[in-house]
Amino acid sequence: MLSKIELKESLSKCVAKVVFNKSDGTVRMMNCTLMADYLPMAISEEKVAHVPRKQNDEVLAVWDLDNKGWRSFNVNSVIEVQYIGVDRA
Repeated sequence: MLSKIELKESLSKCVAKVVFNKSDGTVRMMNCTLMADYLPMAISEEKVAHVPRKQNDEVLAVWDLDNKGWRSFNVNSVIEVQYIGVDRA
């Protein structure tokens, strides 16, 4: 099983298909990434009040390429990760 740190590092360098169990028990497949080229432009902090969020070491937020939005999943629920277009050797 991959750790949150390993997944985050890998997704910052490539796109992946991640298959995981949702909290309702259904299985979900998501094409996602954390590569800067795919992420939306950041909104200026001057325009938005920054509210700190509680850090959860088991949940990873990623950019869903199909739905074009932020989604998250519990890293302990990951069934499979297929890296797309990257030699992982």
